[in-house]
Amino acid sequence: MKAVVQRVSRASVSVDGREVGAIATGLLVLLGVAADDSEDDAEFLADKIANLRIFEDSQGKMNCSLLEIGGQALVVSQFTLLADTRKGRRPSFFDAMAPELASPMVDRFAGLLAGRGMVVKQGVFGAMMDVSLVNSGPVTIVLDSRIRR
Repeated sequence: MKAVVQRVSRASVSVDGREVGAIATGLLVLLGVAADDSEDDAEFLADKIANLRIFEDSQGKMNCSLLEIGGQALVVSQFTLLADTRKGRRPSFFDAMAPELASPMVDRFAGLLAGRGMVVKQGVFGAMMDVSLVNSGPVTIVLDSRIRR
């Protein structure tokens, strides 16, 4: 699994002009599921993201996690994070998990975050989505569960 995690003061996702998810202070998580990802990858990334110390403490240092600040998460599936651009000009998505398997993995990941006691909103898997955000900092972190394998 790959995730692009952005610290936000607010974020929302819309489908066909209708807002389907919105959060206040927290993290926007763009999530790509690879063909060889497992439940362990979802658990690893959920734990990493929930406890990632990228929010400021009272002294202005990035020392607090999403859990510690009581923040929210907006999870948006994004298979394009698995793009292979090594050859040619058209990305290959061969490494992305098949949609019928990836959708439950995205739901599982969101459930793992919610199970840690935070508010979690989601986009609509497979839909054309418009994502709006105010990146706070800006802070953007790229995580890959495969680094631990």
